[in-house]
Amino acid sequence: MWRRLVHLDLKGAAPRPQYLEQLLPLLRTLGATGLLLEYEDTFPYTGPLEVLQAPHAYSPEELQALLSWARAQDLDVVPLVQSFGHMEFVLKHREFAHLREVKELPNALNPHKEESLALVKAMIDQVMALHENLQWFHIGCDEVFYLGEGEESKQWLQQQNNTPEKLCLSHIKAVATCLAWSYPTVTPIVWDDMLRGMSEETLAESGVPQLVQPMIWDYGTDINIEGKVQLIEKYRRCGFSKVWLASAFKGATGINQSLTLIGHHLRNQLEWLQVARRSPADVLEGIALTGWQRYDHFAVLCELLPVAIPSLAVCLQTIKNGGFSEKIRENVENILGMPNLEIDTFMSPSLGTFPGSNILTLVTQISFHLKSSVDDLLERNRLFSKWNAVVQDLQVAMEPVFHRCAIEEWMEENVHPSLQKLQEVLDDLDEAIRAQN
Repeated sequence: MWRRLVHLDLKGAAPRPQYLEQLLPLLRTLGATGLLLEYEDTFPYTGPLEVLQAPHAYSPEELQALLSWARAQDLDVVPLVQSFGHMEFVLKHREFAHLREVKELPNALNPHKEESLALVKAMIDQVMALHENLQWFHIGCDEVFYLGEGEESKQWLQQQNNTPEKLCLSHIKAVATCLAWSYPTVTPIVWDDMLRGMSEETLAESGVPQLVQPMIWDYGTDINIEGKVQLIEKYRRCGFSKVWLASAFKGATGINQSLTLIGHHLRNQLEWLQVARRSPADVLEGIALTGWQRYDHFAVLCELLPVAIPSLAVCLQTIKNGGFSEKIRENVENILGMPNLEIDTFMSPSLGTFPGSNILTLVTQISFHLKSSVDDLLERNRLFSKWNAVVQDLQVAMEPVFHRCAIEEWMEENVHPSLQKLQEVLDDLDEAIRAQN
């Protein structure tokens, strides 16, 4: 699998450009050959789509700089724009709410409306306009929850021979055809979970296999290797020219996980390597190492990118070298400046010299000791001052990497509840002392 894409999930805690400039050479050194960029609301959409922009969205100039840095490192770029499910960042807006599959839910796009396809095309066109010489474009299409439950879909499904599978495939085909018509040299990629359970006949007759490459994803430590090998064979028989695999280096072990357990993600890579060895080499296009920042648009933040760099390093080196060994561990330690890297615990003793390593150190300190020390309340004002100092140090460390809104969100989730609890206890103690006096 000589194509190794690192997935940057930008829908939460999107790093500042200057941090990415520092990071890309490291990714190349570790074995990455490309980036899978999931922009979501950080893309600088314009015109009627400008409402999709988050306050911290990248500017066109910042994105052009990022793409220039990627080219300098010989990293392919594959943009990812959701076009069916996980459309919350679009459908939450009043201007596009009428395009929901289910009126009350903003996650899935209504595939029956012409305006839905026009919306997707407009998004793709704007992203394409900022990119050059693309070979692939990821159109998402995973987890299209509640498909078939909208009123128009219910009516459509009452017609003879219509099924939810055909409804799903018809929209994927429409998006892929639209992309192929406008950009004939670009191959669409889709997440495969909506396709897995479909029969070979249904897939083959849809015409979708001639238009897209499926990306099979599984982020666990027991991925059913035989089942995955059979799935790849099934996709090949249906007519798909190539298949991608997708593992995870972070963001797959808990919706509010703050530290990355390297061992889990290492075992995930080793499972995928077994699948690759048992599959025809000419059918595998490559692998994407995903790094989810939120489980969906409305979910809380999971591990910050700098926190997961050691995991990413181990995973990339494992995929590049076809396995994991002490020699590979030593190589990762040397590249990251982290002697004695811990694989199966969170407690690597050394700071590291990679971009953002100070954030990992301080997040580890907070994750392990803040809540417990507050609960124990071993000391009073001294304890509060100590944690305030650690939090301030972390804020300073995060400032060059993340926007203020991402820092505040992480603090709100991981720090403020405990400090507020501590402050309330201290206030109660002070009040009790004053009452006694």
